[in-house]
Amino acid sequence: MISPVQVLPDTLENRELTENVHPAAWINPEPATCYNLVVIGGGTAGLICAAGAAGLGAKVALIERHLLGGDCLNVGCVPSKGVVRASRAVHHARNSADFGVIDSPCPGFDFGTAMERMRRLRADISSHDSARRFRDDLGIDVFIGQGSFSGADTVEVAGTTLRFKKAAVCTGARAAVPPIPGLEEAGYLTNESVFSLTELPPRLAVIGAGPIGCELAQSFGRFGSTVTLVEQGPHILGREDGDAAEILHKVFIREGIDLQLGAKILAVEKRGNEKILRLVRENTSVEVVVDEILVGVGRAPNTDGLELEKAGIMFDRSGVTVNDNLQTSNKNVYAAGDICFPFKFTHTADALARILIANALFMGRQKASALIIPWCTYTDPEVAHVGMYEGDAEGKGTEVITLTVPLSDVDRAVLDGEAEGFARVHLQAGTDRILGATIVARHAGEMISEFSLAITNGLGISAIGKTIHPYPTQAEAIKRLADAYNRTRLTPFVKRLLSGWLRWQRG
Repeated sequence: MISPVQVLPDTLENRELTENVHPAAWINPEPATCYNLVVIGGGTAGLICAAGAAGLGAKVALIERHLLGGDCLNVGCVPSKGVVRASRAVHHARNSADFGVIDSPCPGFDFGTAMERMRRLRADISSHDSARRFRDDLGIDVFIGQGSFSGADTVEVAGTTLRFKKAAVCTGARAAVPPIPGLEEAGYLTNESVFSLTELPPRLAVIGAGPIGCELAQSFGRFGSTVTLVEQGPHILGREDGDAAEILHKVFIREGIDLQLGAKILAVEKRGNEKILRLVRENTSVEVVVDEILVGVGRAPNTDGLELEKAGIMFDRSGVTVNDNLQTSNKNVYAAGDICFPFKFTHTADALARILIANALFMGRQKASALIIPWCTYTDPEVAHVGMYEGDAEGKGTEVITLTVPLSDVDRAVLDGEAEGFARVHLQAGTDRILGATIVARHAGEMISEFSLAITNGLGISAIGKTIHPYPTQAEAIKRLADAYNRTRLTPFVKRLLSGWLRWQRG
């Protein structure tokens, strides 16, 4: 029997979730004599490694100390997008007068119902990551408990030793917490606890204006919280295209989010049920009084308890050290996902796991550096990007041509009332080679893959221009970028040649 885990609040949906991903009656199996692959960590990277290897005939052990599905299922992508969708629904209901929707009296909103829906859908989705599915359907030995290396080719879990030919460290990362005086004493939320809320905080401070902070700040603001977003840097989404971040900045101001940018948090205090953040901004002291604080300032690798030293595996504060083939300093141990990679996305963990299987089990030489990685921040509008930014290319000495199509020029975006945004592409000067692209649109995450496909397969913008896009769609913005490129090829000299040819044809 394993130690039970409770996911709060204690509801029917959360009990179903834990029964799938950390069943209380689970009995660890008798270990095999030796495994082709022992996977430590049952998040996205670990699950893909285990399922993929087993599907190819490997004898696999999967170890998870907490909840199978990892951050993505339990405290990341799945619950956050459930919350984002609910916030969009209430925002649309309250802001549809232009479409003829009568919004008086103002539609109400029940936070408890929205969170119950999220928990219910998360529980439904959890069956895909369940311990029983991996054991019964995929033939994997699933061990629940802390996995720790006991030697160069052995791992211990729950008093049992597992011997391996290859191992995969896929233990992911957790929310990082800044060392702000008084924060621990005052109490705070992270992505690991915010989805357990049952009541909407009237006033919420969000520390960190990266993707997590921006998504949840906007969502809770739309739910009805008074939100203050605190960021030490001068901009929200500081790593994104400046024009993209500026659009979202204006949206946040319009929606009533208090942006405290370029602000340093000196201390946090607790006063009764209130929490006070003491800031300094532009040499001016600012006091922010809230009911809850949400921290979203990055991730810290989960290396605790792994006993990596016993297996000769090098690591540092960034995580496990790997080469381009995802191999650690122990030649028989590999790593994938947030534990070893700077781009901490579920889809990246999936891609790295596939590389790991090929390299660890089949003598592959696939390289992580070859991956073309798109990403998206699921605000409204969304901000999606793939490839290089203009500055990245110029920093490598590559001359760049940047083309931009505003969504206000795209008929479908105008008709949808979603004309706030743009599609932008960076091309290598003198060619149609796509270096990178950014899209700001309500469904930018659904649109960016056309650029990802093109870059991955060496297709230039001309190939997109030759592809018929249905009209009217917002993705027509991408086709218009190709049209804009074609117009750059019509130089005055070429135009004179064409005009001469046509004059000659007229006789």
